Amino acid sequence: MGPSGPPPDVPDAEGVARKDVFPMDYIDLLRRLSLHDQRMTADLLGASGVEHTGLDHALDPKTLALVRLAALVAVGGAVPSYGAHTDAAIDAGATTAEIVDVLVGVAPVVGLSRVVAAAPKLALAVGCEVDDAFGIQPGA
Repeated sequence: MGPSGPPPDVPDAEGVARKDVFPMDYIDLLRRLSLHDQRMTADLLGASGVEHTGLDHALDPKTLALVRLAALVAVGGAVPSYGAHTDAAIDAGATTAEIVDVLVGVAPVVGLSRVVAAAPKLALAVGCEVDDAFGIQPGA
């Protein structure tokens, strides 16, 4: 049986416990997500339907950006999405090596075909000159 109360205090970078990291009990968050709570949907997606606005994250911005890139690989995102999410990861402090390492990290979960399909899209996003060897087709 899992924990039934709020999460323990989470230390920040200096090792100081912070109670404000999880403004909502993680169990309540899981429950509301499981029930497809409409308020939760609004908080997650924001008014535009595409950008998180209402919830604080326990993940730092760089980690969150890399997780979002991993999700993009998993769903087979389009080239423009890779550009936007790669820019966000770089803005959050990720290196190009860390961004490319996302492909290696997700390969056992999403499969090699997803990684192979994502590689040229990510190459474009990080500024590589992509030619026929990368296999990108117009409109992909």
